[in-house]
Amino acid sequence: MNPEAQQKAERVISLGDRLSDALDADVAALESGRARDMRMMDPEVQQLSLLYGREAKGMEMSAKAITPVQRARLSQSTKRLHDILGRHARMVARMSRASEGMIRAVAEEVERRRATTRTYGRTPAPAARKPGAMLYNSVV
Repeated sequence: MNPEAQQKAERVISLGDRLSDALDADVAALESGRARDMRMMDPEVQQLSLLYGREAKGMEMSAKAITPVQRARLSQSTKRLHDILGRHARMVARMSRASEGMIRAVAEEVERRRATTRTYGRTPAPAARKPGAMLYNSVV
């Protein structure tokens, strides 16, 4: 077994576990409604993510030179990271849809309140305008 490959595997496992912990904290923050407590926007976590990507990319060739125990740990760490990434992506998408829905509801309410009722008089009411500040091409 190659000691350099084993050290690289340990680095990838360590980075993956740290990244999984940060993502897990983000999911917990989103589930409790505290989106401001998310750690993924922290520069340290961004750097950790870049390091993991670089190390994992170079791990493809070294994976055959590590022990079966390390290979199992690496596989388990990678599976945990992929699972938590899926949960994180689903939570972010849910929060995004919810906030977009709220903005759309506010825009529609503003539009409804601005709309004038058409009267049966001689002068027609002015045409209603869409609130351009909140909607752009009907997309929030």
